[in-house]
Amino acid sequence: MSAAGIDDPHGAYVLRLADSNLVLAQRLGEWIGHAPALEEDLGLANTALDLLGQARLLLTHAGDLEGRGRDEDALAFLREERDYRNVALVEQPNGDFGDTIVRQFLYDAWQVELYGRLGASRDRQLAAIADKALKESNYHLRFSAGWVVRLGDGTPESHERVQGSLDRLWPWTVELCEPDDIDHAMLAAGVGVDLAAVRAGWDRRVDRTLSEATLVRPADHPWRWFGKRGQHGEHLGRLLAEMQSLHRAHPGAQW
Repeated sequence: MSAAGIDDPHGAYVLRLADSNLVLAQRLGEWIGHAPALEEDLGLANTALDLLGQARLLLTHAGDLEGRGRDEDALAFLREERDYRNVALVEQPNGDFGDTIVRQFLYDAWQVELYGRLGASRDRQLAAIADKALKESNYHLRFSAGWVVRLGDGTPESHERVQGSLDRLWPWTVELCEPDDIDHAMLAAGVGVDLAAVRAGWDRRVDRTLSEATLVRPADHPWRWFGKRGQHGEHLGRLLAEMQSLHRAHPGAQW
């Protein structure tokens, strides 16, 4: 078995998408009951539920492609930290509300571009999941982009703080559109997407919102820390320990 837990590049590709949504759903769930206002609490909770639903469909599909009988629960709860292939952006701590919103906006803009292209995948199951998820991701992007504008073009303090959030999180965005061997193989097979085209669309969406928010786009720098290659920081292990604790304490339990 590969380090990713699935040897086949097709299954590994789908698993990456699933892991990113699963980890971000868990991160957003940490906000429930703690957001600045009830509306934002519900908005973050609904986004988390959407991402979790997408993760479940993708995990099930990845398990079917693997063909070893592992279902969504086995893949979500019974892998180790080193086996996760989520992009590193989503495992970054929530920080304050501005940090969370900026992280969400950068990811949402990427997902809208990604899912819009995955709808043409030769993997019809993946295409169907992407078509459904795209509708949800467009809503997520309206929510997060709206808040980026409100914070960036708000008070001097909110502007300064959200610019700081953008500066801190920006380096993690390099991974979103940096292809590796699996990305190249899936593009050649007609399963995956052209990440250069995703990057061009992502750039347009991000630049438009940052301009409206009066925020300065940070400079790009070379970055070689990629969660989708299993390179995780200190935060993911603690997140997974909490997420997996109940299932591991009561394996196979149903209620």
